[in-house]
Amino acid sequence: MISEKTLGIVFSNMHDHMLSEITEQRTMGSVPFGGRYRLIDFVLSNMANSGISDVGVITKSNYQSLMDHLGTGREWDLTRKRGGLSILPPFGHASAGIYRGRLEALSGVLTYIKHSDAKYVILADCDVVANIDFSEIMKAHIEKAADITVVYKRDTVADEQVMDTTVLRLDENNLVNEVLIHPPVQGEDNIYLNFAIVAKDALEKLITEGTSRSIYSFAKGVLQDKCNKMRIYAWQFDGYCTKINSIRSYYKANMQLLDPQVRAQLFPRERPIYTKVRDEVPAKYGLSAEAGGSMIADGAIIDGTVENSIIFRGVHIGKGAVVKNCILMQDTMVSENVSLDHVITDKNVVIRAGRTMVGPESYPVIIAKNSIV
Repeated sequence: MISEKTLGIVFSNMHDHMLSEITEQRTMGSVPFGGRYRLIDFVLSNMANSGISDVGVITKSNYQSLMDHLGTGREWDLTRKRGGLSILPPFGHASAGIYRGRLEALSGVLTYIKHSDAKYVILADCDVVANIDFSEIMKAHIEKAADITVVYKRDTVADEQVMDTTVLRLDENNLVNEVLIHPPVQGEDNIYLNFAIVAKDALEKLITEGTSRSIYSFAKGVLQDKCNKMRIYAWQFDGYCTKINSIRSYYKANMQLLDPQVRAQLFPRERPIYTKVRDEVPAKYGLSAEAGGSMIADGAIIDGTVENSIIFRGVHIGKGAVVKNCILMQDTMVSENVSLDHVITDKNVVIRAGRTMVGPESYPVIIAKNSIV
């Protein structure tokens, strides 16, 4: 547990453009994942499990579903008289427009940060699926006497992910001496995971300075600009971790949950991932149902065949239907004799009887929310 008073700041919209087909009516943080979760559940659970009880979630647009999911924050033990969960919508002058980067977003909530009695601030995005102990990072931050501590992972980057990638160059003491934004990546490299720890007083100064210079990017205006002026320590995370910054990576990350070893790393009993509770009956399997190699959530009704798929709550798969390599989000209705392969359906999709849809393995077919096919 983190002993020092710490404020968590979560950016819920920062990667919406990377999953535009799914984030058209929601924030990145509220994107469904793994049969019952939302992406923001992972960072909030990591903070809650690390003893952080004061969290602000910065929103920009399309955040109704996020507010509905988070509620009062009870599931993450963030219902508090002091601190707890705060939703922070855009704030600024009428002519300011909606923020373009993390530093500009922080400028909009500077008053909120100043009112906190925290000593440190943890900045986090919603695009990383991982189970991280922030108390270990805080311990390293203090021991290394760092001005800023950032989290990275040795990993490869697909071509479509380069425009959302920041690479760190480190010295022998793991101090950052160069920051590369959107570089071509060959093989493994030090990929910045968009987690950072900084003292609250120092962050306030960085925000004020950035605002005065019309700088809106934290990576460019702080990490890249200050890496040789401030002591920026890089903490390596070596557990399971995946960044969701393309439809392909979203699909791959969901499919990886079918691996028991991945689930064991992502959902350890001692550090659970919390989410909004829906009181559902267990999944129901009809006499003609066949299911294997899949994750099927409570409330689903299976009368057809399901293979190697992620099935969310309330999904109904009719008789004679065959679903393979698919992600079917909440309350999807698959009628009789339908055949689906490499398909992602958003919430409340209806697929009429007899339809066949097959997508390429590299880029599955996506059916928009509330669609009837």
